[in-house]
Amino acid sequence: MPLYVYTITAATHPGRTEGLTGVGAEPSPLRQVSAGPLRAVVSDVDEEIRPRRRDLTAHQQVQDRLMAEGTILPLQFGYVAPDDQAVAAVLEERADAYLEALERVRGCAEYHVRAAQEEDALLREILQESPRARELNDRIRAGDADPRLPLELGELVATEVGARQEGLAADLIRTLLPFARDHNVRAPADGDLLNLSLLVHEDDEEPFLRAESDLAEQSTTVTFRFNGPLPPYSFV
Repeated sequence: MPLYVYTITAATHPGRTEGLTGVGAEPSPLRQVSAGPLRAVVSDVDEEIRPRRRDLTAHQQVQDRLMAEGTILPLQFGYVAPDDQAVAAVLEERADAYLEALERVRGCAEYHVRAAQEEDALLREILQESPRARELNDRIRAGDADPRLPLELGELVATEVGARQEGLAADLIRTLLPFARDHNVRAPADGDLLNLSLLVHEDDEEPFLRAESDLAEQSTTVTFRFNGPLPPYSFV
């Protein structure tokens, strides 16, 4: 029977999943498939698993419970294997890599940092600090009908926005990296200037959270969205 695979742990992990519900319309009990020094936490499935709220919640609850008890390698939502033998074979074949990954994330959690800059404030800043942008804007507002002016102003502003946000993102990353064992920078979306994942060890968690708080308090035109601690999905 197909298995839904939640996470990989060391064989010494307590693996307690009492009270948790697996994925699927009629969830099967959670159980473990073992191979040497490793285990995979799984449940039987007899349907296609899609990212419905119920199943996403069940998947995450398993990760959170197991992470609270020890180090895990969380799998992204939706991983299905053919049967127990296939899971055990993968654990055996990739044992060295999985053990190394477990050691790398031991005692760590993932934190996400996203940041967006207030658009109006950024445009005002560009007009104040760029003589050419200010000149073009003044000419347009004064009624100059030259069709080249809006085009030049738009190109100049777009270039300035990109350069300034790239520089600001780099500054924010440099501020937070000293508290992380590893990091992953993704392309920002939805108007964000920063999409950053950090692997933070428990020994560095307190100063890291203080640094996050300081950034939020000191920034007047940047809005931050912090999320964590989370299972280290980005570092598996």
